[in-house]
Amino acid sequence: MLDAPGIVRRLIDLLEVDTGALIKLGLKVVAIWLFAWITWRVVRTIARRIELAVDDGDDSTLTAAEKRGQTIAQLLRSVGSIMIVVIGILLTLNLFIDIGPLLAGAGILGLAVSFGAQSLVKDVISGFFILFENQFAIGDVIEAAGKEGVVERMNLRVVQLRDTNGNLHVLPNGQIAVVTNKTKGWSRGVVDVGVAYEADIDKAIAVLRSEALALAADPDWASRFDGEPEVVGVQSLGDSSIQIRTLLRTQAGKQWEVMREFRRRVKLRFDKEGLEIPFPQQVVRHIGAPGARGARDA
Repeated sequence: MLDAPGIVRRLIDLLEVDTGALIKLGLKVVAIWLFAWITWRVVRTIARRIELAVDDGDDSTLTAAEKRGQTIAQLLRSVGSIMIVVIGILLTLNLFIDIGPLLAGAGILGLAVSFGAQSLVKDVISGFFILFENQFAIGDVIEAAGKEGVVERMNLRVVQLRDTNGNLHVLPNGQIAVVTNKTKGWSRGVVDVGVAYEADIDKAIAVLRSEALALAADPDWASRFDGEPEVVGVQSLGDSSIQIRTLLRTQAGKQWEVMREFRRRVKLRFDKEGLEIPFPQQVVRHIGAPGARGARDA
């Protein structure tokens, strides 16, 4: 039968290891990582407290404070975990070797690497200013670097966007030159409805105004509005229709669902009022040679 304890004792004697010092060293390693685990739990608790502090209890809507709180909490978790692990590794190494020269060498190596990783440095600096200036937060719908979607995650290096097709776009912060935030503060839905040239324009405008006000007054939809809707009038004279524009000022991010419901109501009301929403049509005329036409007539 294998005598494991005996083998360990002979190995310790062979290597001339001080058992007491080894046990003390092991206890220090355990203490370091126990402290790291406790610190990580504290960081997670603080992040969770931040999220609870800004939560208004309404899961259907993310307020600006909630978006900001979730962004800070996520950043705290990601950066905190990296710092805790790095410090834990350095403290553990310091028990076995002198890490002073190692840190000095790492500083020189980091300086050399930084020249070859300028894009990474640019990403981190850009990410810092994005967070500091609160340009956007988790849950916002933005357009940046030619991509559009909902911000799912963000840190000092990248931003992750999920578009309407479910695709996830990962954008380095350094490549974000211009950001269009479509859910900052409040939003506006712009709906252009075309009516036939033969229709009564004043009647069409009155119907659109009536439906817009009715939608804003509906108890199921009133909370999504941030102001009274406005029918500004004739926007353009198209090839086959007259475009009438309606502006719907809504809560941030609610403009799309409000526009969809408004279009549905307008279609039903136009059908009821006998107002036509025209569509482009083409008339094809056949022009043939006179002789061929005479032969066909004969």
